[in-house]
Amino acid sequence: MTAFGLMRLPASVVFGAGQRHCLGTLAARIGTRALVCTDQRFAAGETSRVLLADLRRAGHEVHVFDRAQPDLPVESLLDCLSDVSGFAPQLVIGIGGGSCLDLAKAVALLLTCGGRIDDYYGEFKVPRPVLPVIAIPTTAGTGSEVTPVAVVGDSARNTKVGISSPFLIPVAAICDPELTISCPPALTAYSAGDALTHSIEAFTAGARAVTPELAQQHVFVGKNVLSDHFALLAITSIWRGLPAAYRNGSDLQARSDLMLGALAAGCAFGSAGTAAAHAIQYPVGNLTHTAHGAGVASLLPYVMEYNRPASIHSFAQIARAVGLDEPTSSDDVLSRHLVDEVARLLDSVGIPRSLKELGLPADKQDWTAESALAITRLVKNNPRPLDLQALRQITQAAFSGDRSLLQRA
Repeated sequence: MTAFGLMRLPASVVFGAGQRHCLGTLAARIGTRALVCTDQRFAAGETSRVLLADLRRAGHEVHVFDRAQPDLPVESLLDCLSDVSGFAPQLVIGIGGGSCLDLAKAVALLLTCGGRIDDYYGEFKVPRPVLPVIAIPTTAGTGSEVTPVAVVGDSARNTKVGISSPFLIPVAAICDPELTISCPPALTAYSAGDALTHSIEAFTAGARAVTPELAQQHVFVGKNVLSDHFALLAITSIWRGLPAAYRNGSDLQARSDLMLGALAAGCAFGSAGTAAAHAIQYPVGNLTHTAHGAGVASLLPYVMEYNRPASIHSFAQIARAVGLDEPTSSDDVLSRHLVDEVARLLDSVGIPRSLKELGLPADKQDWTAESALAITRLVKNNPRPLDLQALRQITQAAFSGDRSLLQRA
């Protein structure tokens, strides 16, 4: 079979300790009026003051919106638009976790194209390039700094919704692991769990029939040779760095491993896409108001258990990459071992073991499966076909905390 690959990435990606200090110079090449989207915690800190001073020294007029909210409610987006009215930014800088970066993308979209945010839900709905965005993550998780997607929490629909377009990819990403040192252990675990889920779902995504129109008709094209490279880099980096960073947040090497993993995972799923764990988490997260990373990571072992029959070879490749192989182990044995070890790793850093622990009411299990089935861009990307019965099986197993229910599925 002829190899196929797709990468859509920022024009500039800068990675490394201390690289945040290039912001002023980098931004000056784009414009001189900058909207900064961040949250109150980051805005109140010394690092924020240093970065804003750097921007102003480089000749920028800066408007700061520091009321970004977790899971980016539509209301937070509208608040930002109202706040920046009359400023006319030439670029938007997102600094913070995934919601801050998604806010920067969504605001850049509406400032450029107007209309309502729900006009752009889905794939390829953004009609033209948006205001340039510089993304600076302060958690090692979402990979939003390099992806073509922004996720918003739509209270009217009672779920999260994705806007997917190559025009949403930031023009530049600055990934400085020193910015993550202050992340507490739980946030470190949840963010890394998100990135690990991104990378495993990208590496095992369903492969599509390759035509010249595939990348022109779909933002996410499934498993491909380029996304596979970044996915394995992400998985091995996170596997190596997560236990150490969780134990000691000041371990800069471990922090670098996690940020590299999150960045590489974003590069991977930015073209391959994600699948069932994300589809199920969207309604769960919207209902329970729990962290996205905690949700997808909690679901990951159950989704892997369901997908294992269709992903034996891919799982075995991952197992070998992270050092779980033995000379006599078959792919089938390695694939089973990997699911066990992923569950063990996530459990060791405090990831909730079940949807019940996340707070999902028992009577919402079928509703969760039904809501997940409606997220077609994720459902169609799963390596093993999903229907309502399959999603119910995954949801029920994940609620009970019993993966053995899926071994008979």
